Amino acid sequence: MTGPVLDADALHRRLEELARIGAIEGGGVCRLALTDEDRAARDQLVAWMRELGLDVAIDPIGNIVGTRRGRSDSLPVTTGSHLDTVRTGGRYDGALGVMAGLEVVAALNREGIETERPIAVAAFTNEEGARFVPDMMGSAVQQGALALGDCLEARDVDGITVGEALTRIGYAGDAPWLRASAFLELHIEQGPVLEAEGLTIGAVTGVQGISWTELTLAGVSNHAGTTPIALRRDAGLAAAEIAVGVRRIAQDLGGAQVATVGQISLFPNLVNVIAQRAQVTVDLRNTDDALLQQAEERLQALAADVGARQGVEVASRSLVRFRPVDFDPALIGLVEELAGGAGASVRRMASGAGHDAQMFAPNCPTAMIFIPSVGGISHNVAEHTAPGDIETGAGILLRAVLRIAGGGGEA
Repeated sequence: MTGPVLDADALHRRLEELARIGAIEGGGVCRLALTDEDRAARDQLVAWMRELGLDVAIDPIGNIVGTRRGRSDSLPVTTGSHLDTVRTGGRYDGALGVMAGLEVVAALNREGIETERPIAVAAFTNEEGARFVPDMMGSAVQQGALALGDCLEARDVDGITVGEALTRIGYAGDAPWLRASAFLELHIEQGPVLEAEGLTIGAVTGVQGISWTELTLAGVSNHAGTTPIALRRDAGLAAAEIAVGVRRIAQDLGGAQVATVGQISLFPNLVNVIAQRAQVTVDLRNTDDALLQQAEERLQALAADVGARQGVEVASRSLVRFRPVDFDPALIGLVEELAGGAGASVRRMASGAGHDAQMFAPNCPTAMIFIPSVGGISHNVAEHTAPGDIETGAGILLRAVLRIAGGGGEA
């Protein structure tokens, strides 16, 4: 197979340098969205983009887009991901997709290849949702799935808004929204399937639907020693029952249904005081939207039943609701074809995690390339992907982008 070759050493150096920004003990990274660490990573990305001759633009939600011009002024073939992490994140989640995009451009520059379509590399704001809700915020606003004004007013736990944070770090831009002719995202799987089956590439067929709900439970605070069990209105107990019930919902529905209670907070949170208030977050996901709706209905019924039995008032608030997304069949097939041409084993698979790519899917042909996560571990300082798998995935991304952008020659 002829054509430009990706510089694997340069890609690993970029990943290593980026991982130093927000580095934490154990080899992980903490770069919450729109923090000083995120700003430093953004500044480094912009510097690299300009070194590669890209036209850099920042839009009103802070997304960074670097564009390599093509022979035509048509919409760009776009690749990328995100730079923000969870609080105890790894060095590959998000960052790999952006750094690989830079190396795609670098490879084309070295060979002097001019493509018919422009090529854009993008880094999207607050993909993780670890500081501001919802997740995939930057790509969702850019692609019209969420309103800019609502997201600029979203607040973190300290009451700081997205708009305030963007202004503080200097990334409140005014560039037009990116529109793409196609979107490709390289990402680690963040799950165990590829490694367990001894495969190198996942040709991602789509992203399962995601529903986040926050339940606020209001009971009565009282003395832990003098209040009889039968007379308690215990918000903490109600939260525990809901957590157990959420697991039962997933078990009963079976199939692709998953359900997670990720946060429980109690007030006053004292060892000898019955909890007056509890907040519980529930994450429901399914590849089938009808089944996801069933899970949501069962969650509301569960909360109402627990509240009635425990004498606890229940208030429910939807935090995120994204429908399942299917990717473009032709691009999925292209990933399979190029994986085969590279001698890499490949299978089709759905993504269990949300990704920026799902926001592009309604607007342009979209696909993702997965590579294995060692032990299926992600959102963890121990997150790791073998260098050889990174190189294979990035090479397939290069050939796919070149094929779609019309670079001529054998890709």
